[in-house]
Amino acid sequence: MGDKELRAETLDGAPGGAKAPTAFLEVRDLRIHFPTDDGLVKSVDGLSFQLERGRTLGIVGESGSGKSVTSLGILGLHNRRNANVSGEIWLDGQEIVGSSPDQVRRLRGRNMAMIFQDPLSSMHPFYTVGNQIIEAYRIHNDVSKKVARKHAIDMLGRVGIPQPDRRVDDYPHQFSGGMRQRAMIAMSLSCDPELLIADEPTTALDVTVQAQILDLLRDLQEEFNSAIIMITHDLGVVAELADDILVMYGGRCVEYAAVDDVFHRPLHPYTWGLLGSMPRLDRERSERLLPIKGTPPSLINLPSGCAFNPRCVYSELNDGRSETERPELEELEPGHRVACHLPLARRKEIWDNEIRPKL
Repeated sequence: MGDKELRAETLDGAPGGAKAPTAFLEVRDLRIHFPTDDGLVKSVDGLSFQLERGRTLGIVGESGSGKSVTSLGILGLHNRRNANVSGEIWLDGQEIVGSSPDQVRRLRGRNMAMIFQDPLSSMHPFYTVGNQIIEAYRIHNDVSKKVARKHAIDMLGRVGIPQPDRRVDDYPHQFSGGMRQRAMIAMSLSCDPELLIADEPTTALDVTVQAQILDLLRDLQEEFNSAIIMITHDLGVVAELADDILVMYGGRCVEYAAVDDVFHRPLHPYTWGLLGSMPRLDRERSERLLPIKGTPPSLINLPSGCAFNPRCVYSELNDGRSETERPELEELEPGHRVACHLPLARRKEIWDNEIRPKL
């Protein structure tokens, strides 16, 4: 089945006769819930966003906010017997949630790929790095093993691995952490995917290696015009690479805006907390870091009203609405959406007078 036939089949089978999207990647009201003995885990609970080719979206938030679950949902990697997935995920006109596992499997690698957080556990220890890249390439391309091997060597060289013609026969454990991550990127890009999802790709790497990996992703994006989703808890990473930022909390988006707006004009108290807990080296800091008090909420028993209200020092300014009414994501300024009960003028006043001077 070719691309046109697959696109037509998935469009015809779209749930509820949904309208075709206008963006390259469009996620609509995505919900990913996991039934457990303790209750229903609402890991992602109504997430929507768009992404165009050649642009990078950074998804940030604390551990347990739903970032990685979202990425696995886009790739169709959740076991449908263990996860309840609803909503819509459109990739270049093809709907993923309503497609069969075989249809989604044909999209992985060729149309979308993922760089996992820990390449040592993500790559098979019993097979050489080259064999794993060759297998990924031959699944989607009808070529001989010799041609695929040459392509694997070319990809390893392209991501900066020295002596690729020799290292292609090494096993993952023979690579350093930075080299393994580069090999994982080579494998992900072997079929020139249009969408690349990077899940904490620099977490366990040295600072200098982190910078090299980010530069590599930027260069490869310019070469392939790929759309990139960068999932991280490190705001410094998204400041370096992203065009837009989606801030997640409790399985939902609480703020969505261009990267400059998030760093210079954030409008959600949770985003203020993330910025306050980030070390700054570009100027002298007069006070200690400002951590967010409390812990992330349980995704089984989310607080009523605004999920952030137990940790928000400004919730008492909303006449009790934070405890009883869940705020909806609203566009308060062009391209800037926020889910918060605080009046916009009050939020700007707090940012200008209380938060920004401390950062």
